[in-house]
Amino acid sequence: MSNIADVVKRCLSFEDEQEWFDFKDNWYELDEIGQYILALSNAAVMAGEPFGYLIWGIHNDTHEYTNTKLRYKRDVKNEPIEHYLARNVSPAIFFSFDEDIIDGNRIVVLSIPAARIVPTEFKNIRYIRVGSSKENIKNHPEREAALFRVLNWGLPSLLNTEARFDDLTFDQLLLYFDMKGIKLNKKTFKKNLELLTIDGKYNLLAQLLSDNPRIPIRFAVFSGYDKTSIMYSVREFGEMCLLLVLDKVIDYGDTLNIPQADERERKVERKEVMLFNAQAFKEAVINAFQHNLWVSGTAPMFTAYQDRIEITSIGTLPPHQTKEGFYAGISIPVNAKLTEIFVQLHISEKSGRGVPRIVGEYGENAFKFSNNAITVTLPYKRLDLGGAPQVTPQDIFEERGNTIDDKIVDYCAEAKSAQEILVYLGLKDRKIL
Repeated sequence: MSNIADVVKRCLSFEDEQEWFDFKDNWYELDEIGQYILALSNAAVMAGEPFGYLIWGIHNDTHEYTNTKLRYKRDVKNEPIEHYLARNVSPAIFFSFDEDIIDGNRIVVLSIPAARIVPTEFKNIRYIRVGSSKENIKNHPEREAALFRVLNWGLPSLLNTEARFDDLTFDQLLLYFDMKGIKLNKKTFKKNLELLTIDGKYNLLAQLLSDNPRIPIRFAVFSGYDKTSIMYSVREFGEMCLLLVLDKVIDYGDTLNIPQADERERKVERKEVMLFNAQAFKEAVINAFQHNLWVSGTAPMFTAYQDRIEITSIGTLPPHQTKEGFYAGISIPVNAKLTEIFVQLHISEKSGRGVPRIVGEYGENAFKFSNNAITVTLPYKRLDLGGAPQVTPQDIFEERGNTIDDKIVDYCAEAKSAQEILVYLGLKDRKIL
């Protein structure tokens, strides 16, 4: 368990309460505390968290400190509270009360280890968390079954989740490795890359790396500043090996990264300033693929607006990760085997430079953390050229009257460079501002 200040800081970093922690002020009902112990213990294992937490001294709605007056060092019928709770919790788990002063406010934290082997019980009844509510597990049989699956097999992952299809082929994967100078043995690569479950069936990692994963990945271009505006284009990827899709998405971003001609203080050659930082975009895309919660069934999303590009990956920070560690480049993989493959192919590295590069260019505010996703926003860098018109990717679609099926999309069916697309549109000598 981390120290109290770190625990509180991490829990407060979430916009809403998660199922593995709960905030209280001075509330005290002894048997209900026992029920919370097992509910949070069972919730923690479902969330992949080593501990669940019941925290006193923080307002449930405002998340402001309330300087709790809770007395937990008291007896009930001449029996210490902790002993009473431990006697009624089974199997035995080492929970503990601790307290600290944070910003002048007293905080009490009950730390509860995640369940192991079997669900935790209090007085022979099992409880779980459903949102922010504590519920008898008997009323939620599907959640009970899911809890037992996690206790027996671990959290769903790329390796233990069975593929939706069994007719997978891997010609593109073999070719991709070969292009990177790595020759895969056709007889053993499925085992070596861990593409099979313990039952010998294809897993979700195999599906992602197959010739047709059948998981659509979209890059949408909107005319305005949000999704209520006209959608000029949507490119769909996904009917190819995930490694190739990654390259395609990065290349497609290059076609949208319009160079701005800066002739201010021009002497010999004019300077071109790109609409957004290409390296930061590449790092954001790689991270989105590498750390996306693929077991959710949802792929990363890529969206271009009038003033920015957004890259959204599904999932939150993994257990043991903090925002400070995230910004500093301390990498904790969400998909360990996929990360290993990315490193092997030199798509990414273990140095953890990706996020710091984005932060260095756009600041920490480039990242937005929600309860189920992380979004990276890359604002366009516009040059102030005295009120001259500014061209964006959306303007090219609008000027040429293109829609999803028109020539610009057809032309970009195979990725093109920014210069190629400009020449194709007859803008070679035009000042793209």
